[in-house]
Amino acid sequence: MNLADCIEQFLAFIKHQRQLSSHTIDSYNFALELFADHLTQHNIADVTKIDSFTIRRFIAHLRHQNLTAKSIAQRISALRSFFTYLANQQIIKINPAKGIRTPKPSKTLPKTIEVDDVVDFLDRMPSDSWVAIRDKAIMELFYSSGIRLGELQGIALDDIQIAEQQLRVTGKGSKTRIVPLGEKACAALRDWLVARANCAATSQQLFITKTGGALKHRSIQARLEYWGKALGLPVRLHPHKLRHSCASHFLESSSDLRAVQELLGHADLATTQVYTHLDFQHLAKVYDAAHPRAKKSKS
Repeated sequence: MNLADCIEQFLAFIKHQRQLSSHTIDSYNFALELFADHLTQHNIADVTKIDSFTIRRFIAHLRHQNLTAKSIAQRISALRSFFTYLANQQIIKINPAKGIRTPKPSKTLPKTIEVDDVVDFLDRMPSDSWVAIRDKAIMELFYSSGIRLGELQGIALDDIQIAEQQLRVTGKGSKTRIVPLGEKACAALRDWLVARANCAATSQQLFITKTGGALKHRSIQARLEYWGKALGLPVRLHPHKLRHSCASHFLESSSDLRAVQELLGHADLATTQVYTHLDFQHLAKVYDAAHPRAKKSKS
């Protein structure tokens, strides 16, 4: 059976039957497009002609592109789901992805942005156009709430409660949580709602394009990267960096890991411990104040 047709069927299945998030569907689609392009170079268009060697050769190709272990693992995950679907539908007799090992992503912590740099960056964000007002609201919301990219993209108009300074978020596993919003984020959202009302929206999503449709994941990522460069931010700006910076800055101020866990929507506290860290100065200060062998003797 033709590979392109199988991919189309699979994407329809995970959307309508499994009801996966649009972010996951986009990620799987991207991975399968890469796989299909690779197979085209080797004149393979029939899924029954794909074996484990074909998949391993594709993984080797990804490694030669210097992708991270996490990115390669995401591509393999998409292939596994795809070929499991084909096997379950009896389109193929043997699952070629079975037994393919996934590289373990390193647990290195993502770098945060310094508090002063974030504050200066957000304060310098212009509000002189419809797009700028929208983008400022997006970035204030990311930093204020620490939500994920997929969570922000999925926010509907009725999820926002500005008067109560809170936001309803639908996270992984369709779990809903309420997160607080800071005054700066609320002010940016008020401005955006006024600007949004001047557009003939065709979507109930909070963040839309000029044509009224929902703003997509990659467009949000592109806008963050654009503003990071335009305003001279010393690091590359992306949603996870703002999420991690929000969590780290909150933890440094409060030392409340459980509160950060609730904010980020982590089911397991261990996940929060990987995402967040205390800088050495803060750690040293806490150590000096709390450890019995660190306290200076009175003379």
